[in-house]
Amino acid sequence: MAANGGTKAIIAALAANLTIAVLKFVAFLLTSSSSMLAEAIHSVADSGNQLLLLIGGKRAKKAASPEHPFGYGRERYIYAFIVSIVLFSLGGLFALYEAWGKLQDPHGIEGGYWWVPLSVLVGAIMAESYSFRTAIRESNQLRGQQSWPRFIRNAKQPELPVILLEDFGALLGLVFALFGVGLTLITGNGVWDALGTAMIGLLLVAIAAVLAVETKSLLLGESATKADAAKIRGAIESDGTTIIHIKTMHLGPEELLVAAKISIGAADTGRDIADAIDAAEARIREAVPTARVIYLEPDVQRATAG
Repeated sequence: MAANGGTKAIIAALAANLTIAVLKFVAFLLTSSSSMLAEAIHSVADSGNQLLLLIGGKRAKKAASPEHPFGYGRERYIYAFIVSIVLFSLGGLFALYEAWGKLQDPHGIEGGYWWVPLSVLVGAIMAESYSFRTAIRESNQLRGQQSWPRFIRNAKQPELPVILLEDFGALLGLVFALFGVGLTLITGNGVWDALGTAMIGLLLVAIAAVLAVETKSLLLGESATKADAAKIRGAIESDGTTIIHIKTMHLGPEELLVAAKISIGAADTGRDIADAIDAAEARIREAVPTARVIYLEPDVQRATAG
């Protein structure tokens, strides 16, 4: 469900951004507005990012190989990290560069097509709102009672947080562009257009930084959530087994590695140990279905000194 929800949100965002990008470029060609150019490049970057997320999702489904025995689930994290770089460089830095150039030579909206950027921006806000609504609806299936910042920090599926932040940034960027273009039309002073462009650039850089930090953490290997970790412990200990120590790590958004050392009786036979391990693994998978790779090491509980 999580993967399907992420794909649905990506496709909705991709369709919106491709359409909006074309309209923004047309508006820029007619008016020479730097805010419209920055927004057009922003939409192109977002469209490329959504294609990267789709590619990452497809590559993550490759079967495990001798060279990659734990599979390719982390491909989704890698492509999400690339998205943050693209958003930073192509979106944020370009907008800041364009704003700087416009500040050096400010000019008003050209060509007499004052209604074009306003119409495009209003239409873009409507399209992005639909995309954002789709991302929110799909995320709510996983978010539970978490706040939105906590969901973005804790989510193991990178696509939904990426789309949420991109769509939020797109909507806020459109408001900034509307601010810059609107005041430029009212005053005839192109400095407002440049300021709107700079605000878009700073916004994209900030969002890219958040995405980079979060996806870097996933790439390094995050443990199970506190809720899943508690379920795993409970599943192992439900028959009286004692956990000596346990570690978990996400191999991918829907694949969790569980490694634990558990205590056994000194008189237990090999068959007793094997049966206990098999039963514990079954309980873990029932409690947390994403726990697909499980290693349980039996050991005799030793009394600690002192």
